[in-house]
Amino acid sequence: MKTTDTYWFIFIANNILLLHDENGYHIPCAPHPPLPLKNWTLRQPLPALRGKACMAYSISVPPADMKGLETIGLRQSWHLLDKDFYQMAAKAYELLYWDSNTRYCGVCGAPMKRHTDISKRCTNCGKEVWPQVSPAIIVRIRKGDKILMVHALNFSRREMYGLVAGFVETGETLEECVRREVKEEVGVNIDNIRYFGSQPWPYPCGIMIGFTADYVDGDIHVQEEELSNAGWFGADNLPPIPDKMSIARQLIDDFLGTHD
Repeated sequence: MKTTDTYWFIFIANNILLLHDENGYHIPCAPHPPLPLKNWTLRQPLPALRGKACMAYSISVPPADMKGLETIGLRQSWHLLDKDFYQMAAKAYELLYWDSNTRYCGVCGAPMKRHTDISKRCTNCGKEVWPQVSPAIIVRIRKGDKILMVHALNFSRREMYGLVAGFVETGETLEECVRREVKEEVGVNIDNIRYFGSQPWPYPCGIMIGFTADYVDGDIHVQEEELSNAGWFGADNLPPIPDKMSIARQLIDDFLGTHD
């Protein structure tokens, strides 16, 4: 039987396995996986990429021989991979996460069985499940030549500031979520809410939906359970900001572009 090259998206302890050579970092591509998959715990077919098949695996124990291979955090891989490959890696991670969290039926507790590549069906009651995506909003609020930036308690970089963001609640529109999150987190009123763009956020299964808005009135009062500080910043006094992989950075860069 003829074998064809396949892109292997392999995760070990939530880190992706990359081939490292003189040309940089790559998703392994070969007829066979780059290491033994005897200890795999999850397996997920993926859509084709650049004319080649793709497969995702999660394995529990790394092999002893990792020559030429490295495991790297998914977020860190954004800086190392072409966009198409990072996005497929993100999709793989989300689907593996979904698979690991839907082994048993939420209604009757019986084992779930794969029905299609992206659905499962309960072996007892027939309930079907699909991967779930958690939508969240992020908004850049403008007041004259300044934007509102916040320091969240959960930021990995202690000095970094970002934008107001939060998860969409059941029964509300995206615009209602923007208004609510802004009011809850910083206490100000906004208007002229406009869609900016969106970005998959596979940590583990989100999508960030970006907006811009204009300040109307109100003094800043931070939500102390989530934020440590917030303030208005201009192009000439920005604090440290998120890296270029995030839609937060895209929103900030868009603001800065008006001041070039």
